[in-house]
Amino acid sequence: MQVQHLPEQQQFVMENQTEQAILQYRLGHGPQGAWVDFYHTFVPPSLRGQGVAAQLTIAGLAWAQQQHLQVIASCSYVARHLASTS
Repeated sequence: MQVQHLPEQQQFVMENQTEQAILQYRLGHGPQGAWVDFYHTFVPPSLRGQGVAAQLTIAGLAWAQQQHLQVIASCSYVARHLASTS
């Protein structure tokens, strides 16, 4: 499985033949510049425990950095990931 970015749907996905894991985001612009809010992660039970959420998060954060976006982590998983890597 590979992470796919679907910008028109504002999400990153990983899927096997039957199920899909997602990291959803929204974009905005404020006084500090452009931002991305990663607000929801979902991994179906059959894909849990395999690092899927981490792979989605790493891909999302790498994309945000490439786009020079300020990261907001409304999603608790993404917030914990950021806290553990800083």
